[in-house]
Amino acid sequence: MFGGAAGTPLPRTELPAYDQYTAHLSETDENPWAPFKSQIDWQIARWAKVRGSTSTAFSDLLAINGVTAALGLSYKNSNELNQIIDDSLPNGRPVFKRQEIVVGGEAFDVYFRPIMECVRALYGDPEFAQDLIFAPERHYADADKTIRLYHDIHTAEWWWKTQKNLERRQRGATIVPVIISTDKTQTTMFRNKAAYPVYMTLGNIPKDIRRKPSRQGYILIGYLPTTRLDHITVAAARRRAVANLYHACMRKILGPLKDAGLNGVEMASGDGVVRRCHPILAIFAGDYPEQALVAGIKTGQCPVCPVPLEELGELDFDDMYEPRDLPTVLEALAKADGNATEFTQACAAAGIKPIYHPFWEDLPFVNIYLSITPDVLHQLYQGVIKHVVAWVKEAFGPAEIDARCRRMPPNHNTRLFLKGITTLSRVSGTEHSQICRILLGLIVDLRLPGGQGGVLLVSTVRAALDFLYHAQYPMQSSETLVELNDNLKSFHANKSIFIDLGIRDNFNIPKLHNISHYSLAIRLFGTLDNYNTEYTEHLHIDFAKDAYRATNRKDEYLQMTLWLERKEKILRHDKFIRWRCAGSPPPTTKNTEWRPADFVQHRHLQMSKYPSAYRVTLPTLTTNYGAEYFHDTFARFAVGFQHPEFSKQQIETAASDFFLPFQSVSVYHKIKFWNEDPLGRGETSDVLDTVHVKPGYTNKRGRLIGGRFDTVLVNDGTGAQSGVKGYRVGQVRVVFSLSKRVLAWMFPHEKPPKYLAYVEWFSKFPNSPERHHKMYKILRPNECFASIIPVGNIRRSVHLFPNFGPVVPREWTSQNVLELCKKFYVSPWSDRHGYIVIR
Repeated sequence: MFGGAAGTPLPRTELPAYDQYTAHLSETDENPWAPFKSQIDWQIARWAKVRGSTSTAFSDLLAINGVTAALGLSYKNSNELNQIIDDSLPNGRPVFKRQEIVVGGEAFDVYFRPIMECVRALYGDPEFAQDLIFAPERHYADADKTIRLYHDIHTAEWWWKTQKNLERRQRGATIVPVIISTDKTQTTMFRNKAAYPVYMTLGNIPKDIRRKPSRQGYILIGYLPTTRLDHITVAAARRRAVANLYHACMRKILGPLKDAGLNGVEMASGDGVVRRCHPILAIFAGDYPEQALVAGIKTGQCPVCPVPLEELGELDFDDMYEPRDLPTVLEALAKADGNATEFTQACAAAGIKPIYHPFWEDLPFVNIYLSITPDVLHQLYQGVIKHVVAWVKEAFGPAEIDARCRRMPPNHNTRLFLKGITTLSRVSGTEHSQICRILLGLIVDLRLPGGQGGVLLVSTVRAALDFLYHAQYPMQSSETLVELNDNLKSFHANKSIFIDLGIRDNFNIPKLHNISHYSLAIRLFGTLDNYNTEYTEHLHIDFAKDAYRATNRKDEYLQMTLWLERKEKILRHDKFIRWRCAGSPPPTTKNTEWRPADFVQHRHLQMSKYPSAYRVTLPTLTTNYGAEYFHDTFARFAVGFQHPEFSKQQIETAASDFFLPFQSVSVYHKIKFWNEDPLGRGETSDVLDTVHVKPGYTNKRGRLIGGRFDTVLVNDGTGAQSGVKGYRVGQVRVVFSLSKRVLAWMFPHEKPPKYLAYVEWFSKFPNSPERHHKMYKILRPNECFASIIPVGNIRRSVHLFPNFGPVVPREWTSQNVLELCKKFYVSPWSDRHGYIVIR
């Protein structure tokens, strides 16, 4: 924890936010749904504004004779409902304003909300009151404090350094880190309509809340003009005008942060506690075009450092360029109101474009070249990985790669590209993420054209994937950052294979260079999930696309902002009603102290309430499920459970004469469970995983659908949070339970777990992975070796890459490859949780 007075409450307090909300309503004591008449009156209003169709369709529904009376509604159409929302529900977030911005003698409309009111709304939201963070902290993984940990923004260096600067001016400052993101997006598929939303969130809100759209941790603060200024015929002048328009609009929106950040303002959190807060622009998150626009650089340059274009493809951590010199840039920008030629020359010497007063020029404690943070979606998935995938396709050709795609075994977390990946067009970031999960398995034993080995290329791809997954750790340390840089070094050391193959001439790609700054950004602002643009991309659905569809396409921004304000009111009222129905509990401040010893293993197994099939006979288990040795394996399980003191030989002897007192079992075709965080953070959301265990069947159209029996990672009782020691891979054939009668007869004293699984084992993990691709190789034994285990021993599903050989056998399919193939590689790529566990 910071040693100063950061986050110190002031003597003055305010009513908690929900108590203030209550004061704006009437009849809440008698009617918890007020201003709506009843629960159904409120729920239909909520559906109409959150889930419903167009206003016209809703009005048409209510116009049906008798609907309004039968439901007892207080409104007869959309207009009356809107009137109730506008007049009776308090404003939680500020309303939008429209203002003209004049650039180059031309006026443009910009819709925005007062930034300070937006900060107050987020900071004072009672839903966040118990989670807000008010002071920086340093976390360590060891008692000697040699291994520093980074996760939320308050654990990184920027907050700590800025806090010290503020404390020198006036003690007791509470920093409110402002995170801004802008990204132009299409609102329609055909009419080429675009919107340019500006989003904001606060670093005081933990990242695990900010990343969930349902928690409303982001707020839309404005729509920027989307004009391309096509009437300006000179390209250079047009680009300069577009940049000046962008900065003029952002300066109008963010300008109030100047005085507030420097001198502070009194703000109350949702529990009514008042602090002197300093909202400071900490992070700008955006795609490369937005980064270049904000930094004032030419396209192709790095927004962080002044590396020359011809050196973008090189990497030398010992001789890296320092971030751009902000004082020199500010000195050049200060000449904007003087001689135009002198201003242009000064900007060129400073390495930026001649921008007229960029929005960050006067903001206190802001170094925009450090605030421009990494962008996983566009820099990695749609940048580096996009290039690597394209190079791999060109190196090996489409035929064999697509053939292997069609023969990958299924896995819950991995998409099957049954038509291949080489014919995909307009590949999205999500699709690139799915391709990454199988990419190494496609090429691990594939030879390059001409018969030459692909070892160097496989090593390059492995390094790129390692960097991708490693960069997205939800918690980093000073040690993992060294590993992250080592992954990048390995990629650069081996990437020349693509030049040798004639696929590339150079690697001077801005996005490839930008990832060299990832470790710096993590040390400054915490892990990448603090400022991932994937979150704001998802917000486009609500704040841009759905908002536009709710308009009549005339003066759309006025309608979009009004639609959004009403939706936010409804969502806030929904939270208030739930608070009232919970007994109006007072908000409490959570103890944010973090201890590295808090490793909590918690597994949540979810089985369906009823079995998928009852009374499945033992012969059916053999023929349909492939559980050929069910009788023998259950005998060994029962004897071992009844007599834990028996040796293996004693169990085998007793099992040979074992009588099975049942001829059928109830089976389940799916296991759902949540994997605990392998990094030991007890407060984070677990990862949903599913194992499918289903025999083949004939669908309604008479088509035969093949069975699916997933492979899993099983803990033998000694497995740790990560690493394969103490684990073994098996294929689940049957998940079943015994009747109470059978359990009482067979196990009169201690009962075994309710859910059991018949598992066929693969060979044990070798002592070390393969040298170049670093995956573990396992074998399916010639003779089946099976066991019955408690379902609770299954750690997670696991994806296996078949050892295809130089040419994939054409008789293999996605459904039979697990049976026909004998050698497999254990994939760590199925999801980020699997990458940490299978190491």
